Amino acid sequence: MYTYENKIWWKRFFFIAALLIGAFSLWYTDSLVKVLASEEDKKIKLWANATRLLIKGEGDINFLLDIAKDNTTIPIILIDDKGNINATKNLDSTHVSDTAYLMEQLEIMKEQHEPIKILYDETNNRFNYLYYKNSFILSQLKSYPIIQLTLIAFFALLSYFTLSASRRAEQNQVWVGMSKETAHQLGTPISSLKEWINLLRETEKENQEELLVELDNDVRRLELITERFSKIGSDPVLKPENLDLVIENSLLYLNARTSSKVDLSVSILKPGNWANINIPLFDWVIENLCKNAIDAMEGKGKIVVQLNHDEKHVYIDITDNGKGIPKSKFKTVFKPGFTTKKRGWGLGLSLVKRIVESYHNGTIYVRHSELGKGTTFRIVLQVE
Repeated sequence: MYTYENKIWWKRFFFIAALLIGAFSLWYTDSLVKVLASEEDKKIKLWANATRLLIKGEGDINFLLDIAKDNTTIPIILIDDKGNINATKNLDSTHVSDTAYLMEQLEIMKEQHEPIKILYDETNNRFNYLYYKNSFILSQLKSYPIIQLTLIAFFALLSYFTLSASRRAEQNQVWVGMSKETAHQLGTPISSLKEWINLLRETEKENQEELLVELDNDVRRLELITERFSKIGSDPVLKPENLDLVIENSLLYLNARTSSKVDLSVSILKPGNWANINIPLFDWVIENLCKNAIDAMEGKGKIVVQLNHDEKHVYIDITDNGKGIPKSKFKTVFKPGFTTKKRGWGLGLSLVKRIVESYHNGTIYVRHSELGKGTTFRIVLQVE
């Protein structure tokens, strides 16, 4: 449980760190934009004053001409008080003769900045109006953070999905390797047990039949476990089965090997619950859920497996009166590695989810849980 919770906290940490980096980038670029915009305003006002003095014929002509020529980046349009364009600078040279282009640029300038009035006839109080817009560098700098964050987000998502796909493939290989190795390890003791049963039947005839029956049942159970593990990693054969009988048989076996303090029962709300399943694997699902419930009840309580169906689905609810699950953990409990047991591996419910969803095309989820009162897991299968 702690490993998975640490993983969640690390995800939150990196998400918050990414937000802070993005916010800092936006703030820093915005500061640079403001500084550059302020410098451009000063520059254009100086240019406008030099133009005014040139028009009036005042001041050092050469100095004023140098100032006027110094603006090589800020696009400007100078118009008179009648709206006629007198001069342009730093616009696209291939379109300056196009009136429509000039009017379009003039509208952009009006949206960006208030015009600078240049008084050239004090007697008649006549003005020229200098319109200007942000330089190309300033415009690019304003849009840079958005482009930067978009690219970062794109590559972050690409990396995330690539790593997730790689991790899922690696996990699948682990599952397959674990199942095959387990089946291999169980094969030898099963064969030995069979031989011992045969030997006991031949040499010990008195008062041993009941023991032999139980030994035989456990050997069959080991064979069933082997079959279960061998099916993980391959496509199991699904057949139409009566879930009423399958679950009753599964609970019958568990009842015989569970404490008398645990009450295991089946409630069939609507008989005839049929679905396409693989019995060894589906038995494993019921067994895992019931064993988890027994652990949650600390070996004492009641477990009810309820069956119902409609036209399209079969519903199986496994309810216990154990310690319950916090709502925040409803999805987490199915993740590999999540466990509340000190010595648990956190594989039981993840295996259950894999068997139900990957092999039986069904769904499993926590339908309801209340701390201190119990939990209900629901399995939904398609009607065969």
